[in-house]
Amino acid sequence: MGVIGKAAKRTDGLEKITGRVQYTEDLRLPGMLHARLFTSPYPRARVTRLDRKAALATPGVVAVVTAADLAGLGGDAGSLLAGAQTRYTGEPVAVVLGETEAATADGLDALRASVEFEPLPAVLTMDEALREDAPLVRESTEVDESDAQAHATVEVEEKKAERPSNIANSVAFSRGDAAASLRQAEVVVRRTYVTSRIHQGYIEPQATVATVDPVTGELTLYTSTQGQFWVRAQTAKTLGLPEQMVRVVPMAVGGGFGGKIMIFQPLAAALALLLRRPVRIILTRNEDFLSTEPGPASRIELELGAMRDGSLVALRAAITFDSGCKPGAPLGVSSLMLGGYYRIPNLAIATREVLTNKPTIGAYRAPGVPQTTFAIESAMSELAGLLGVDPITFRLRHASAPGDPMPNGRPWPKMGVRQVLEALDNHPARRRPRRPGEGIGVAIGGWPGGIESASACVRANTDGTFEVITGAIDITGTATTMGLIAAELLGVAPDRVRVRTADTSQAPYSGMSGGSKITYTVGNAVRAAAEDARRQILSIAASHLEARGEDLEIVDGQVRVKGSPSVTLSLAEIASMSMRFGAIYAPVFGVGSTAITRQSPAFAGHLVRARVDPETGAVTILDYVVAQDVGFAINPATVEGQMIGGAAQGIGWGLYEQVAYDDGGGLVTGTFADYAVPRASHVPRMDTIIVEVPSDDGPFGAKGVGEPPVIPAAAAIGNAIASATGVRMTSLPITPERIVESLAAATQRR
Repeated sequence: MGVIGKAAKRTDGLEKITGRVQYTEDLRLPGMLHARLFTSPYPRARVTRLDRKAALATPGVVAVVTAADLAGLGGDAGSLLAGAQTRYTGEPVAVVLGETEAATADGLDALRASVEFEPLPAVLTMDEALREDAPLVRESTEVDESDAQAHATVEVEEKKAERPSNIANSVAFSRGDAAASLRQAEVVVRRTYVTSRIHQGYIEPQATVATVDPVTGELTLYTSTQGQFWVRAQTAKTLGLPEQMVRVVPMAVGGGFGGKIMIFQPLAAALALLLRRPVRIILTRNEDFLSTEPGPASRIELELGAMRDGSLVALRAAITFDSGCKPGAPLGVSSLMLGGYYRIPNLAIATREVLTNKPTIGAYRAPGVPQTTFAIESAMSELAGLLGVDPITFRLRHASAPGDPMPNGRPWPKMGVRQVLEALDNHPARRRPRRPGEGIGVAIGGWPGGIESASACVRANTDGTFEVITGAIDITGTATTMGLIAAELLGVAPDRVRVRTADTSQAPYSGMSGGSKITYTVGNAVRAAAEDARRQILSIAASHLEARGEDLEIVDGQVRVKGSPSVTLSLAEIASMSMRFGAIYAPVFGVGSTAITRQSPAFAGHLVRARVDPETGAVTILDYVVAQDVGFAINPATVEGQMIGGAAQGIGWGLYEQVAYDDGGGLVTGTFADYAVPRASHVPRMDTIIVEVPSDDGPFGAKGVGEPPVIPAAAAIGNAIASATGVRMTSLPITPERIVESLAAATQRR
């Protein structure tokens, strides 16, 4: 390969590190109003009084809008605010709009003093929600596909509750007779694993500016989103508008990780339509923690059984997700991965989502899978310890292979879990001597791979440069990857290709940037478009050089006859022939559209060496190794960045992060002073091992790389802590307090 497979700098790197990127918050439109949300202070309450007079009397305040005002717009706009009853602390009840941010803040304070609530019984935990006499969080659980579910396509049949209940949906997989096999098993691990709600932790809060064309009525949204076409479709549907009347202009995304798909864009659009002025919604950090969509908490009751000879015989698991006030937990993919990593002849997995009076959950990097992976990978290491076998050897013995059945009965596609485990097994960190208080933990984690249709186009310029046009949002360096794909096929240097993300009125369709599918899907569309442009170039050159197309090649921006390097025609000359007065050739304009229907699963494996201070419970990570099957690394620099970044977030899952509420449903972790995330000093230097098991469908064999590296981290850290202390931690995050308590309890038992 001439271009791909070699490390390349991100094309947007310079403007980001110099602060020249324009984010949504930087945008100012003439006549723009600043909006602030008035949110419920109770998890469930009835609004008994909402007096706008004081807020409207505040200098600079233009309007106070409620659900009743929005309902007059048509569609389902009235649902964008709470109405007469709230369902969670932080649910927007009204919006204050003012000429300046300061005026709006003053108006919000005035409104807050003029609203009265009647608190109602609420369910704040899964156990409370499951009681027979529990109040219903919502009467109906019929909702559209959620952000989290849209990350992965998994063939499962979800069952909805037959009667109104706080159990919204459920999924079950079974094979063989798990109950009987567990009774016969000679060694069984029985544990309940608990994980917390977790915020995506992006730097830039939710941000949207909406405006309406006074002549055409077209609605334009400037927004920080991972999926502009999704925002357009859902906004148009909510407001009862044709999609052609909604234009989404994607702005630079200041971090997403699944949390920047769509939350308040339809509300901003509705406000702009109602007031006929541009409206800006930029959340404060506290509002972002309070009112957005974190990853779900979970409880996983698991039994894993084996015989003394080390053969796995059965797995039984009951998984419960806390989905907050609206269904949307990724039931299928989470349970599929829990039961799919290993060859287990008998299994029974039941997964359900429970509604509570908390904010609805959303996507967060590999939705649902870090939670269930923490359970199965903790159990696998514990079981290996009870059997007296090495944890990697144990995993290699039982790892699923292509063709083995997944829990849903379908065969595993081509994937590299075994190669990942072998890479960890061969790393020197595995055999480094350990001091007292140190332990080594390993874990694997997989993602089935996202699929979605996509289109792209490649346009030649008369100076021999090219432009790639897509609708994909670049949040991880994918634009650089697209440029490399096109440059490779067009025979030019990467700096001769520029990738542009157009808005929804101009861009070819691309799915949301999530589910590890942009390179896999849009990359294939770019490849097809570049190949189309290449064919057109060679056709023109063949006519001009009086040669057959198959006898031509493109090298360093020149088309030449194979074997006769002196007979050449530059790409600039060819493009000029097709774009000038009197041109006899059609302009070079390549188009590519794809609809890949086969998934390419990707696996990561982590090896962690950690030290635990028994007095304080402090955990220090000494070595961290990340091995990952990426199919083919088109840009190894970007791939390694994803591997390191995902593992760093996984350290947050394992040791620090949790969205916490008090007994009254109030948010405790409302700022970064309260919500702990890993700091630079908490993230060690990481060794990365790129494993390449080429995909049959990805561009040049590439697979998605974004999801897998976060998945095994918490389990690997937990296994290292267990190795160091002899105490098995089953709740995330594994805080120093929990470690000290567990060590004290273990001492008392002795």
